Amino acid sequence: MMDWTDRHCRVFHRLLSRRALLYTEMVTTGAVIHGDRRRLLGFDRSEHPVALQLGGSDPGDLATSAKIGEEFGYDEINLNVGCPSDRVKDGRFGACLMAEPALVAACVAAMKRVVRIPVTVKCRIGIDDQDPEVALDTLADAVVDSGADALIVHARKAWLNGLSPKENRDVPPLDYDRVYRLKARLPHVPVIINGGIPGVEAAQQHLAHVDGVMLGRAAYQEPWRLLDVDPVLFGETAPHQTMKDALAALEPYIARQLAEGSRLHAITRHLVGAYHAVPGARAFRRHLAEHGVRPGAGIEVLREAVAMVEARAPAAALA
Repeated sequence: MMDWTDRHCRVFHRLLSRRALLYTEMVTTGAVIHGDRRRLLGFDRSEHPVALQLGGSDPGDLATSAKIGEEFGYDEINLNVGCPSDRVKDGRFGACLMAEPALVAACVAAMKRVVRIPVTVKCRIGIDDQDPEVALDTLADAVVDSGADALIVHARKAWLNGLSPKENRDVPPLDYDRVYRLKARLPHVPVIINGGIPGVEAAQQHLAHVDGVMLGRAAYQEPWRLLDVDPVLFGETAPHQTMKDALAALEPYIARQLAEGSRLHAITRHLVGAYHAVPGARAFRRHLAEHGVRPGAGIEVLREAVAMVEARAPAAALA
């Protein structure tokens, strides 16, 4: 979810669910150690619980980065060994580390030694010509033995040779049963499933087999789905009953960010799917895209976009 789940996106998503655990974009250890930490790692208090996802392969650098993340106030450190992008492969982190379970285990152990918050691992079921039955068990056993607190498994292989990063999100077939078998073999280890899960109803079905479900593109592209998380999965009321209410609740945050120098588009670009499939959604998206980028654009742009939906959609569609 690089370039997607930044701090503005996460504040918006938190207004849709109190209970969902939010994850940052993957941040490399080099950026954490040598970059602008306040810009990269700073987050709003409302985001809790929120996990910092790290990319790297040097145990020492990961330990340093994990400690920095803990000091910033993150609730979990997640090591990504599932991202298949070219930048990740060239840097010896991400999905290519599925081929080096001993190194991943050493990275987990190094982080566990220096932080008190949970350390988790996100992976694929295998890469390239690996046998998923062997590859996933080998990696899982190695990191669990090193102290990993949970495993998040994207239920596809990643083909680092032959498929683009975009193709790797869709082309390799999903194998949810492989993740179910991992959970059955490791009943004491929290296992979270990821990959191609369209929403909360599908998540419920997976929860009969695993401990948790991670939504990625579905939550970003159709964020209205998150309004069902708390009532359906936790038996609690959602923070806001409608998307209109949630967007209104976002306004004070937008005002603060604009006052601190952020541009409106940096925030509203994460809202374009708010009314997906509702009459007026296209006008909503277009208005945000055309007017949110203009110098000096303010909250009125969002209000105008919402009004366009209200003018076209029946009241029930705004729920």
